[in-house]
Amino acid sequence: MTDEIIALARTLAGATEAEEELLGLLAGAAEQRLTAMLRADVTAETCGGAFLCAAALLTAADLLGTRQGAAEGVERFTAGDISVTRSSSGAGAEALRRQAREIMAPYCAGGGFAFLGVRG
Repeated sequence: MTDEIIALARTLAGATEAEEELLGLLAGAAEQRLTAMLRADVTAETCGGAFLCAAALLTAADLLGTRQGAAEGVERFTAGDISVTRSSSGAGAEALRRQAREIMAPYCAGGGFAFLGVRG
């Protein structure tokens, strides 16, 4: 399954040859994260294509995040009269993560919805 995740994520993120090893590690980590989130009565196989798509989306998002580096979206920073300009490249990675969460919500424990401290 990891090979399928890598192939999909490679396409989504436009991974280069130099990123192949990292892509493999990120795919394995995404697969483990999603597996840990599944309800007790669900396996990766019962999710079908949803699991593969979500894992590939997470892998691509993580790869895009590593491309940003330590600046985390900061495109320009000026110390005199303080000026910070943020790039929107981090928004793409977050959109991929959000899409992965939405795809997997029916299969995961909690489904991503909870009541917290609601008083009547």
